[in-house]
Amino acid sequence: MSNKKEAKPQSKYPVNLLDTPFPMRGDLPKREPQWVKEWQDNKIYEKIRAASHGRKKFILHDGPPYANGDIHLGHAVNKILKDMIVKARNLAGFDAVYVPGWDCHGMPIEIQIEKQFGKSLPAREVMEKARTYASAQIEKQKLGFRRLGVLGDWDNPYKTMNFANEAGEIRALGKILEKGYVYRGLKPVNWCFDCGSALAEAEVEYQDKVDPTIDVLFAFAEPEKTAQAFGLNALPKQEGGVVIWTTTPWTIPANQALNVHPEIVYSLVDTGKGLLILAEDRVEECLKQYGVTGSTIATAPGAKLSGLRFHHPLSAAHPGYKRTAPVYLGEYVTTESGTGIVHSSPAYGVEDFVSCKAHGMTDSDIINPVMGDGRYIESLPLFGGLSIWEANDQIVEALRSAHSLLKTEKYTHSYMHCWRHKTPIIYRATSQWFAGMDVKPNDTSRTLRETALEGIENTAFFPAWGKQRLYSMIANRPDWTLSRQRQWGVPMAFFVHKETGELHPRTLQLLEEVAKRVEVSGIEAWQTLDPQEMLGDEANMYEKNRDTLDVWFDSGTTHWHVLRGSHKDSLQFPADLYLEGSDQHRGWFHSSLLTASMLDGRPPYNALLTHGFTVDGEGRKMSKSLGNGVDPHEVSNRLGAEIIRLWIASTDYSGELAISEEILKRVTETYRRIRNTLRFLLSNLSDFDFEKNARPVEDWLEIDKYAVALAQNLQDDVLAHYEKFEFHPVVSKLATFCSEDLGGFYLDVLKDRLYTMKPDSRERRAAQTVLHHIAHGLLRLVAPYLSFTAEEAYKVLQPGRDTIFTEVYHAYPQVPDAGELLDKWTLIRSARSDVTKALEEARTANMIGSSLQAEVDVRASGARYNALTSLGDDLSFVLITSAARVVKVANEADEGVDVIASTYLKCERCWHYCDDVGASAEHPGLCGRCITNLFGNGETRSAA
Repeated sequence: MSNKKEAKPQSKYPVNLLDTPFPMRGDLPKREPQWVKEWQDNKIYEKIRAASHGRKKFILHDGPPYANGDIHLGHAVNKILKDMIVKARNLAGFDAVYVPGWDCHGMPIEIQIEKQFGKSLPAREVMEKARTYASAQIEKQKLGFRRLGVLGDWDNPYKTMNFANEAGEIRALGKILEKGYVYRGLKPVNWCFDCGSALAEAEVEYQDKVDPTIDVLFAFAEPEKTAQAFGLNALPKQEGGVVIWTTTPWTIPANQALNVHPEIVYSLVDTGKGLLILAEDRVEECLKQYGVTGSTIATAPGAKLSGLRFHHPLSAAHPGYKRTAPVYLGEYVTTESGTGIVHSSPAYGVEDFVSCKAHGMTDSDIINPVMGDGRYIESLPLFGGLSIWEANDQIVEALRSAHSLLKTEKYTHSYMHCWRHKTPIIYRATSQWFAGMDVKPNDTSRTLRETALEGIENTAFFPAWGKQRLYSMIANRPDWTLSRQRQWGVPMAFFVHKETGELHPRTLQLLEEVAKRVEVSGIEAWQTLDPQEMLGDEANMYEKNRDTLDVWFDSGTTHWHVLRGSHKDSLQFPADLYLEGSDQHRGWFHSSLLTASMLDGRPPYNALLTHGFTVDGEGRKMSKSLGNGVDPHEVSNRLGAEIIRLWIASTDYSGELAISEEILKRVTETYRRIRNTLRFLLSNLSDFDFEKNARPVEDWLEIDKYAVALAQNLQDDVLAHYEKFEFHPVVSKLATFCSEDLGGFYLDVLKDRLYTMKPDSRERRAAQTVLHHIAHGLLRLVAPYLSFTAEEAYKVLQPGRDTIFTEVYHAYPQVPDAGELLDKWTLIRSARSDVTKALEEARTANMIGSSLQAEVDVRASGARYNALTSLGDDLSFVLITSAARVVKVANEADEGVDVIASTYLKCERCWHYCDDVGASAEHPGLCGRCITNLFGNGETRSAA
């Protein structure tokens, strides 16, 4: 048959042109929701579980999306990737369970309740409304995920707000407390004024911020000791002091110390107006900035300055600041910018805090005038009641008036912001509960940091760069602030002594009693609990801790309260895989690793997979302001969720995932090519019953065996990619197989045999047997990502079966000498490409019309000659010409193709140009081959 698009022959002599209920047009937006409903109504997920029962489990543990707002494209990427992996593992013969989950507590939901109902609601009412709100959001998101073709236990997901999960978290807290990881202390933590709470590291993002920078003089308080430190008998003048540079003027009122590096050399510089102490490497630049000249009269290493005291720079502005700041040594001080001397406010900096505590400062000594809402306490001299950001400029002016300001200018720098409110945050010393990174617990000699780092070494990472990223985050992170000052969260259900601040001696037992109540009534049980119920006469000595657990502890302990808790019958610990976006190295991957390291001494996962973020066609991050977001619901309604799935599968998710209308258009074209291939297979199998009509391998023609060997190779290749959770090479190779190996070769060659030979002939049934195998193989390979299409095609291929997702990958019949066959047919296809090119040139020259109008002489040598001649008369069917001859030549240089226009008549049925067309008076329009196929015993073929 012609390799052009077929037109149905207008002939009284029939050909085997079959049809299929699998339409050419997918009509995806209309048909997909029907499949979603059918999967739901027929309980397909439950049937998959039943079919997989008893197999080795594969557990991809779902990182819970937050129960707030509609699903967006990032959600779609995440859930579809998970779905593809779970389906691929099921098809590979595992019991791959997928339990979706939701993160339900925390600030965003509490804010929504405050927006809708105000901030003065009783705590019990906040919790009730938060539960209702989260439940409604979950149902809405659930519909969105199902619409995307994601199969899972949607009727029994996990929710961190389920009573059993809340109780499980309290038990996890008790366990890590028992092991010795938890302590209470005053420390600077990330603090958001809008949240009114401490933030986790994962809740901090960085944006540019403009602040005033100041170079500030701390005047000499001990001139004699300062002179001695620089090896002088006395200072040549009393005016002057040490100079610091900072971008946070608001911290100056809380200054309590100065830091210098022990090994940096510091200069005592006489400027004529006064003496300045600056790092030697910064003298020239600083004097230039201050608009003064000077000369160095002495130098000393920082170690010599330790213990020297200097007046607070606002001491001349108000008596409340008449105090001195000692010099402490600090390894973190550098000379990259500033003056080489750092001012230290231990309430507002981690390094400041550590340095001051190391030098004997107690918690009660620390000056902490900033309140939780970002305002100074009223009693703070000069600035009481102001917000710290308002006070910045006023502090600059007060320093100027006190003659302590050497320079100020505006400075743009990357600064910490709350990821929810997008507002600046600060480090603020508060009394919090912490999990100590470097505390040695009771049951092991290894610290949490050491255990977690060792766990990372034993984890597989996809892509590999994720390992170093997570490793460096764990290696450098501070202690984990577990407590939050909110209502909608799992309580840190401690009873704290009112005078000593100590935990009740029966805390572990009390936590279990609280957990049992929470199991029945939820976290509200703690809110309404009268301490006397548990503590009896001791109740008046203790108060209930009001802190809630960091929401990252909620999701970070799901390996405890989900894998081994609420869903222990279907899941298991550790999970085989955690899969999330690249931001979760500091989020869920991170908190899960730390909690499991404390609870189990190992990570909760064997492998971590990271995907990138979605960007537009120009590589820009999607945002409301740019208006470049893509709504997965809109794309599903317009093009089909299958196109989203194919886009995700065909994109290298290890980097950014770009999407645009042009990209979706290309994806749609790829989809059509794959669908058309499936339609051809199904059409030509519509009169084929495998049980009745299948032919054994020994009855197949050589090209059939080659096609199956090729399909087997492809499947082996694809499954190797699936093992490594790689999808874009799979899509590329399957698309190439459909368009080139099948559409461009095997199916093209096969058309004549399928259409013109006797319907029940050995040759035609052999071809259909191979198409049956290839159809089964292909459908299973594409099912993880083209789930709707694979299911639709499977129902046509296997009517009466429930779903393709209870199947496993296809077992192809074994082809003898497959390797030799592949090599041989590689040569044949190479020659065919040369023939096709020569035919196209002849067509351009108007020598022929269709390829069947041509006869060809193929000049060949060596292995190519042997391969082509072995096909005998079947060569013309492979080349799709009416005749083909092989001419032996001496070497490759003499090889080529000669095209001759046939002088014979065209058979009206098979369209071949043959010398015997018209030989039959009864059937003058037919060739002899068609006559025997229609009225005789049929032709015989061996190769094609």
